[in-house]
This record gives sequence, C-alpha cells and structure tokens, in this order.
Amino acid sequence: MSTNSPLLSRVFAGKVVWLSGHTGFKGSWLAHWLLDLGAEVHGFALEPEGPPSLFEQLGLAERIHHRIGDLREPGAVRQSILAVQPDFVFHLGAQALVRVSFDEPVTTYTTNVLGTIHVLEGLRQLGKLCPAVFITSDKCFENREWFYGYREEDPLGGYDPYSSSKAAAEIAIASWRRSFFQGRPVRIASARAGNAIGGGDWAKDRILPDCIRALAQSKPIRVRNKAATRPWQHVLEPLSGYLWLAAVLSQPSLRPYDSDLFASAFNFGPGLDSNHTVSEMVTEVLKHWPGQWEDHSDPNAVHEAKLLNLAIEKAHHLLGWKPVWSFEKAIEATVEWYRAATQPKAASSTVQDLIETTTRQIRAYQADAQRSGVAWAVS
Repeated sequence: MSTNSPLLSRVFAGKVVWLSGHTGFKGSWLAHWLLDLGAEVHGFALEPEGPPSLFEQLGLAERIHHRIGDLREPGAVRQSILAVQPDFVFHLGAQALVRVSFDEPVTTYTTNVLGTIHVLEGLRQLGKLCPAVFITSDKCFENREWFYGYREEDPLGGYDPYSSSKAAAEIAIASWRRSFFQGRPVRIASARAGNAIGGGDWAKDRILPDCIRALAQSKPIRVRNKAATRPWQHVLEPLSGYLWLAAVLSQPSLRPYDSDLFASAFNFGPGLDSNHTVSEMVTEVLKHWPGQWEDHSDPNAVHEAKLLNLAIEKAHHLLGWKPVWSFEKAIEATVEWYRAATQPKAASSTVQDLIETTTRQIRAYQADAQRSGVAWAVS
C-alpha cells in the first residue's frame, strides 16, 4: 500500500535501517512505519516483554530482520551495525521506566549510557553516509518543576537514575559527535519527546496501559499521581520528528539552513495545550471507554516529576515540524487501538487485523499532517 508522505517515501524506500529497541513500544511503531515507507529494517534488541507485546501483535519477527542482542555487549553491537551497513540508524533501545530504575540503577546506567556509547563506537567504523538519530528522553533535563518548556540548550540533569542516565547519554552523544564525527559521513543527532501514548504499550507502571488493563477487566483505574502534569502526545508525533530529522540529515537540501545545524539535539514534544494532569488524562480516556478511577496517591512513593514541558521552537523553525494531533485526538486514537485489540470481538483478531489498524492510524495521521502543512508531509 502506498503512503500519504511522498517525501518520507522518497527518502526511505529501498534503504537499509538499523533500529535498536525494535521489540519495544516505540520501536515497534517505528519499525512498522518504516516498512510502510518501503525500508528494509534490521532490528537489534532484547526479547520482547509480555505477552502481550506490540512487537508480536504486529508479527514483526516475520516482517523485518529480527536479531536478539544486548546493547551492553559492545562486540555484538559493533558486529551487527557493520554487518548490516545501514543507510540510517535509529537508536531507541533503553531501560525506559523511571520506577524500574530505582530497583535496577546499575542496569539502567549500563543499558542507557554504555549501550549508547557502544552504538556510537560501532558507527565510528562505518565508512558511509549514515544519519543516526539517538533517542533519549524529555526527562534528561535538570527539572526545576516550573511551567516553562525546556529548550535544547538548557542544563541536563535528573533526579532519578533513569532521568540522569538519559542526561549522561546526551552528554556522551555530544562528546562523541564533536570528538569523532566532525567531517565524517556518519551524522549524529539526538531527540527527546514527551510522554508518548498509543496502542500497544503494555508496560507496567505506566498510567495509560494501567488504565487499559483495569478497563478491560471492568475494574476501577488506580491513579497514584493524579496532580502530576505530563506532555502527552501520540507516539506518531515524535516518530515523525525522528524520521524527518534523519531525512534532512541525509538530504540537507530538504531544508534551507546550514546542514551542520541538524547534527544536534532536538525536542519533539507536544504543544502546550497537550500538557495535562494525570487525572485529566484518565478522565479523557473514560470518555471513550466508560469506567471509574480511584485516587491511590502514596506519600511514600518514589519521586516522580510533577511538572515537565518541552520547548519545540527549534524543531518548528529549522525542520518545519510541529505536532499534528490534539491531546483529545491522541487519546481517542489510543483508546480506539486498544479496544480493537482487547474487546470480546477481538478474541478472533489476527495479526493482520492489528497490522491494518496500525497502518490505518498512521495513514490518518499522515493525512492530517498533510492538511496542516507540516514540512515532512507535503508533496
């Protein structure tokens, strides 16, 4: 099937992509979108968690070049990259949960920091044009719990092991870029996003998957941090930014600016009108899947940020990127996907059914982006 994004199709069709973290939530969505764009995808990641897992629900093991590997093993990472000889690299592999990082701080650091360095070291030996986009997190900033959005040049930091590991990864990416990739054909950028939501996220201790699990069992939703504000965005929003950033790194003529500006850090967060409290997000979910929620705030719970916003002016002005779906639309599409996968009529759903649902949502997002005039979606 053809896509609604001729620019992205032109860039990625027939190209070889090395994708770490392809068995995770965001990685599975990105792998599926890349396939729809005509790319040849080579994944490198740990076994998918679950069941359920989006990776298995989309049958990706049979649709891409699927390799199980550990980012903490430098030889395996290097061998995979050099064997694939990619045209593009997207590094999404990570220990991605704040609460887990309190239980497993060393694993979090070795995966998120050393794993990133191992990918950078593998790319040092790649002697061909290859844009590489490294995904970190909006939590990489030294969060002062204020209402202002964090800009790319603001101080990095992090209260918890997960957040600080992502800040350390950003520092490593910038150091390797300056030290080893100046004037080289491999072009390095990093990207941060907000709280990505969408169908197929089954992780524990994430509020929206927790909502779906409770609703599917006709139980009240247990909300532990109702007043925390998050920059909610559908997973397709940051993925469009990653794809467009890689495209511009490969073909600087796509944007009328100095090409060196794109080998840097970018925020792909939602608009300020998508910053909502957890309780507001849960209330929006219940508009599409009726149920109840209960306040289970725990004063002794591990630290979680209460306010966190991203400034996205750099992506808007340099890349012509902007969010497409409103907060309400993002919630609607997310719940629609989960209901297709979990309702009684879905008991007989096949992999192909969920592939079609996922593709349909990507096409709808691309069509809305084209109507709004976003740079990557125009003809």
